[in-house]
Amino acid sequence: MLIGRNVRRHRVAKGLTQEELSARCDFDQRYISQVENGLQNLTVLSLYELSQALDTTPVALVTPDEEAARVG
Repeated sequence: MLIGRNVRRHRVAKGLTQEELSARCDFDQRYISQVENGLQNLTVLSLYELSQALDTTPVALVTPDEEAARVG
């Protein structure tokens, strides 16, 4: 679920819809939705491709942010 939350957080911060993100990384929009909702696991390659599409690093997508760490 952490990765999905981070994908959503980065996507929203960039002002992208799921459809726009899916076009950037050539994934189906339903796949993006499933990832964000914790229903789909990512391969290492998919994690890398999503991070590139979001202009971030794979580490940023698998690491809790400071706010989430304080709350959780």
